[in-house]
Order: sequence, then structure tokens, then C-alpha cells
Amino acid sequence: MRPSRPVPHDDPMDDELVERFLGDGFVRIEGAFPPRVAQHCASLLWRETGYDPEDPASWKDPVVWVAGMAQGPFAAAANSPVLHEAFDLLVGENRWQPRYSLGSFPLRFPHAEEPDDAGWHIEGSYLPEGAPVGMYHTNLRSRDRALLMLFLFSEVTEADAPTRIRVGSHLDVPPVLAPYGEPGACFLELGPKVDKASAHRPLAHATGSPGDVYLCHPFLVHAAQPHHGGSPRFMAQPPLLPAEPYELDRPDGDYSAVEFAIRRGLAREH
Repeated sequence: MRPSRPVPHDDPMDDELVERFLGDGFVRIEGAFPPRVAQHCASLLWRETGYDPEDPASWKDPVVWVAGMAQGPFAAAANSPVLHEAFDLLVGENRWQPRYSLGSFPLRFPHAEEPDDAGWHIEGSYLPEGAPVGMYHTNLRSRDRALLMLFLFSEVTEADAPTRIRVGSHLDVPPVLAPYGEPGACFLELGPKVDKASAHRPLAHATGSPGDVYLCHPFLVHAAQPHHGGSPRFMAQPPLLPAEPYELDRPDGDYSAVEFAIRRGLAREH
């Protein structure tokens, strides 16, 4: 069974986007928001760092984490018509929540020091009751996360520490998560397991221009890397939040592309 078409279009580009997402686990939306908006966002992020954009000597750390940002340019970046249409195609119409802020932001700077966050992983999305702070969990239905998104606010080449992606790895993760049931497991526990399960996958890099957005399956295995280039990399990696939980056994068969891919990973679909 194929995922249903949530938007009444007959555009073959829509079919191509869904097919690429199902096969690779991600799609890159070029020019998802205007470069001038990206420039405004980058200026606001520079202020948060306290660094001087013109003075590399002021870039003290390899990574500066900035939390959520809700100024107007960030809301504009998250709410372009092309993104909303893509959300409908991949998650389902009325099945996602609009965002009016973005974050968090792992801002990476050229640095001799190696970052300590470059392991292969999938994102955690929720804290079970009693779990330590920061020990986010994931379960088979991707509780509290509809998509992982990568918003680019700077030019990102392969020299600028782009996020590494294992192409098709979203299909390797459902069998890893299935034994944990509804409670799920911590991303730290899952990291070595999803790393091993996806080690055979080809590698891609989340390169692009300011205004590009990568829409990723929540189970896409990815990793940071050291920055040995010359230009800082400014990116946000927010979740798209669901308006309703994902379901893997819908009586009407009206599966979103994300749900369909999970079922494919469990060998319930071909």
C-alpha cells in the first residue's frame, strides 16, 4: 500500500519528493525561504554568540549552542508556502503544528579542537517521567516529533562541517526501536545500535545555501563533524511537531510518508 496523497495535487514533482523521502530518508528544499531572511537570522545569531563576525580570533569554541529564537525572521523562515506544502505531503494535512520559532542552533566554527558531539545518532524527542534532564527518548511511533529539519542560514560546503547523513538509514531504525515498545529508549542507548544497523549505508552531506531546508525522517541516522574550513556554519535543527500521534496500523490505510517508511522498515510494506 502506498501512502495516500494528503494534498489534492497532480504535480509529478510532489510524487518525486515523496519517493525521494521514502528512499533516502530526507529531501532538500532549495530556497525554502528567502536568502534575505536567512541573512537577518544569521545577524541575530551572531549577537547571541558574542563573537565578532570579522574577527576569527574571537571565535573561542568549536560549537556554540543557541536555544530557541522567536524573532520575526525565524517565524518567516519556518512558514513559507513551499515548506507548508512539503509538510502536508510528508506528514499529512492537519497532522502537524505550525512553528513560530526555531531552535536549537549548533553554530559550528573553524577550530583545531574536536567537538564532542560527532557520534552517529537519531534525535530524542521526549522526556519520560523520572528521566534525567537531557536524556531524551525516542519510540517506534516517533512520539512528539513529526520530522527532523535542518535550516541553513549560511553557505555550507563540504569544508564547513555539514551534517553527515546515512542515506536510507531511516529504514534500519524501526527494527532497533521495536523491542522497546511504547516507552522507547534514550538516544544515548540507541546511538551505538543505530550506528551499527546503518553502517552499510552510503554517506551524504547536508550542504547548501542560505534558505535551503532539509526535511528528514525522524529516524534518519546522522552525525556532526569537526569544522576545518574557513566560514562558520549557521544552522537550526528543530523538530516539526505533530498535531496527532503517528499510527502504524490505520484501519483506513491513510498512512503518511513518515508512517509508511516506518512500516517499510518493519517489513510491513514493500
